[in-house]
Formats: sequence, C-alpha cells, structure tokens
Amino acid sequence: MTAMLHQPGAGPVADAVAVEASLDKLVSAAAEAIWADVPAYAASPDDQLRDDVIVHIRSIFLTFLAALRTGQPARRADFAASREQAARRAMQGITLADFLQAFRIGQLTLWQGVLDAAGDDPVARDAALPIVAHIMRIVELGSTIAAEAYLAAQHQVAAEGDRVRRDLLEDLLARRTSPAGPKRGLLRAAGLEPDTRLLVIAAALTGDLPGGMTVRDAAAGVTRDRRGLAVVRQDEIIGVMPLPPGGVAAAVTGLRRSWTDLARRGVRLAMGVSTVHAGLSEVPEAYAEAQAARNGLGGSPGVLALPTLSSLDYLVLRDDETARRLIRPQVRQFVAEDLAAGGTLITTLVEFAACDMNAKTASERLHLHVNTAYYRLERIGMRTGCDLRRLADVMELLIAVRLLGAA
Repeated sequence: MTAMLHQPGAGPVADAVAVEASLDKLVSAAAEAIWADVPAYAASPDDQLRDDVIVHIRSIFLTFLAALRTGQPARRADFAASREQAARRAMQGITLADFLQAFRIGQLTLWQGVLDAAGDDPVARDAALPIVAHIMRIVELGSTIAAEAYLAAQHQVAAEGDRVRRDLLEDLLARRTSPAGPKRGLLRAAGLEPDTRLLVIAAALTGDLPGGMTVRDAAAGVTRDRRGLAVVRQDEIIGVMPLPPGGVAAAVTGLRRSWTDLARRGVRLAMGVSTVHAGLSEVPEAYAEAQAARNGLGGSPGVLALPTLSSLDYLVLRDDETARRLIRPQVRQFVAEDLAAGGTLITTLVEFAACDMNAKTASERLHLHVNTAYYRLERIGMRTGCDLRRLADVMELLIAVRLLGAA
C-alpha cells in the first residue's frame, strides 16, 4: 500500500485500491477496538451483535472507498445500512452514546490503517493526508444519520414497550394471568410469577411536572432500583411489585424513598399502596385497595400504605358522607373547635386511646403532669357528652376525629 500512496499521480483511485487491499484486516481491527473500548458491547448478551457490527463497519468503509474513488462527497442515501444498524442497536439495548462512540472508533481505525500503510515515508504520508478530508466528512455525515436513525428507533422501541406494558396491565386487571410472548417475558423480568406475593401501587400527580420530565419518567422513578411493573394508565401510575425479601416493611420503606427522590426532583405524587396479595389473580383487588389508599390522601402528596394501618384506620379511610352525617353535632363541634385552637385536646385523646385508656401512661408520653391529662380528658367529656371510661364512647370520638380529617 505504501508504494501505491507515493506513486506520482496515483491519486485517490490508487489510494482507494490500497485501502481496499487491507479491508478485511481493518474491519476486524475496528471490531476488536470497539469490544475493547466500549464495555456495553462486550457485556451484551445478544449473540448477533458482533456480526451486526462487522456488517456496519464494512458498509461504512465501503462508503469511504466509493467516495475516495469518485472524489464525490458521500450522500445520505449511502448510509442506508447505518439506519438499519442504528435501529438494531436500540433493540439490542446499546445506548446512543455507546453507539456513536463505536462509530467513531471505526473511523479512527480506518484512518490509522491508512497511516500505518504509509509507514515512515514522508512522501507516502503527505499523499495520505488528503484522505483525512474524506474520512472527516463521512464521520460527520454518518454520525448525524446514525444518531437520527437511533433516536427514531429508540422512540419506536419505547412506544412498543409502553404498549406491551399497558396491554399486560389490562390483562392482569381482567384476571388474564397467563400471557404469552413479550408479555410473558416482561412478567419474568419484573419478577412476577402467577403465585408471587405482591403489592400494587396507585399514584397520581398532585401538581405540574418540572420541565423536561414526563409521566413515564415519574413511573420509572416509582419502581427505581427494584423489580416490578410500572405503567402509565390515563392519569394514573400503576405499579405491580413483587414483595421483596425484607417483606412489607422493606417494600414500604423503598417506596417512601422513591417518593422522596421524586419530590426532590419536583415530582409530587399521591401514592397509595395495597396490602399484600397472594398472586397475579388478585391484582384487581389489590388495585382497588391502592386506589382507596391514594384517595385517602385527599389529593395531597404523600404515601399511604395500607399495611401500616389498623383495621379501624382503613374503615374510616373511605370517603363516606353518610358516616359523617352520623356524627353527633356536639362531637362535630368539638372536633372543629379544637382543631381551630391547635388540636391539644384531640392529641391528648388519641394518645389516651393509644395507651389503652391509661391516663398516666399517656401523660408520660405527652410529657404532661398526670393531673393535666385528667383535666383535658374531663374537658373532652364535658364538651362532647362522652364518658371516656367507656370504650364505645372513646371509639365514637376516634372515628369522628378520623372522618373529619383530623387524623
């Protein structure tokens, strides 16, 4: 090749012939360099990836050689293979950054091959320099076309993935628990088998998203760092999550952490979490529970997890106007007035009940003198007509407090 490059008047055609003589070697060297320098390629489980890359490298090198022979710049039509290969990389899980890095490595390998062929002969190296312009034009145009094709393919892959996830969720909500094809693979990737113990999450935005974020981004944040299926369904984010090894406590802690991370990024969610269910056939019931929990937040941001509630808390969680109307006017007035005054008596009542109606223990937990606790309890009794020595009266007051939004 050196002889070709320094022959007087040999020109680009001879240069193209010289490069083509070592084409197979250059293609192999470029593939080796990509596998050595781009970890995503070496880590890919796709057995077809290396063959695809070699096909792509060869097509780019041939485009270069054709431009070198004719002296004409490469055209967009010359990069049909790049469009196809970009789409394949998106489906193979290679990121755009890694794809473009591999593209550049291929062009650098080509240029290095030209220089190596020229050797140390100054005349041959001078003859090789004009080839740089051809390579740079091909790198610029090829990278642009490859990026455009990759982004289009990525969008298509994401849209198809979203469609499969939505269809899978609709299947689960309809108790169709034995899907096939991509849906089955998606369930396995999410760690969900027919008898997997699971939680369902129902979340909704309580405000506008920050610029640059989508609801899909928020959905991904809900199940971040854990297995599960997260789907945007109309104005909801619905998650189906296998119970982790740490049980309910670990699951709820992880979801609260995800909620906090999203809140720091400006994403405000009202998130309800179901109780634990025994398998995929119970997703509809779990979803209804998660919705009830989310509605219990009253449109405010936060996480309300049913596994952390008592049965009483759950029973008064539902928005039941009839139950509110059954609250005696005297009790209703007490709750409203005490809340307006800071809720001191309600706090004492709730702690009194939590301490099994033991005023002395409640006073210690509230850091009060026991006589102060007794005085407050007497005031509650006088204002409501309730006898706080009777469990039924204490329960009536607690339910009124919960229903009137003072929990």
